[in-house]
Amino acid sequence: MDQRRQIREFLTSRRARISPQQAGVASYGTRRVPGLRRAEIAQLAGVSVEYYSRLERGDLSGVSDQVLDSLARALRLSDDDRTHLEDLARAAGPAPRRRARPAALTVRPSLQRLLDAMTEAPAQITNRRGDQLATNALGRALFAPMIESAGGGVPNHARFTFLDPRSRHFWGDWESAADDTVALLQARAGRDPLDRQLSDLVGELSTRSHDFRARWARHEVRLHHHGAKPFHHPVVGTLHLTYEALDLSADNLALVAYSAEPGSDSADRLRLLASWAAADHGAGSPAGTA
Repeated sequence: MDQRRQIREFLTSRRARISPQQAGVASYGTRRVPGLRRAEIAQLAGVSVEYYSRLERGDLSGVSDQVLDSLARALRLSDDDRTHLEDLARAAGPAPRRRARPAALTVRPSLQRLLDAMTEAPAQITNRRGDQLATNALGRALFAPMIESAGGGVPNHARFTFLDPRSRHFWGDWESAADDTVALLQARAGRDPLDRQLSDLVGELSTRSHDFRARWARHEVRLHHHGAKPFHHPVVGTLHLTYEALDLSADNLALVAYSAEPGSDSADRLRLLASWAAADHGAGSPAGTA
């Protein structure tokens, strides 16, 4: 991935979202582009137009924390956007760039045992590209369509979402699932621009999916630690589940576990899914599982 282009398009997209009225800036004449002008952002951030123009051309090398703070305020960045900007600046620093510590390629047996001990909650372990490296029995049952879609390879959330038509039924809210998937990949690309496998995944999806390409161009960035997702499972029907994502920092992986509101229809359906999985109707173990 072209890091300078990432920086340029990220800053430009955020500048375009702020109207003069929102920023309290007097507006004169016809504006050829949406949002604020470079000079207006420079003024709000307290830097020269020349300096801000250099930043927006993709050169964040040597930028100070104070300038990043000023830019974040001027561009009205969210917390996730601010983290992304810091990641981009860190990668552009004067020190020789190194790849972030790569994620483990397989899941340690102790982690698989932990997954297997979670008998009432679907759970999976993923890497930063969204590869599903391990699941428990209920997780295999829940994600059976995605696992089947991988054809014996490592299931990947982004590939399934954008390249398999079945995903539009499986994800109860496909648009939100697609937005979240791309926003998460954007954040990870900013953190580790030298991840060749991530670059290859983005290139593949950009080539094969207009929906992915359009979303990637928006430069939305979000980190998902908890939330809710609806699923349309082919066996048990609609499930409304909440999830918690826990960082496995020693392995650079994440454990994501799902649950249903006690006493809800989804809780009943989750128990039905567990019975179905126990009857050995679930998908086979994805790559990396025990």
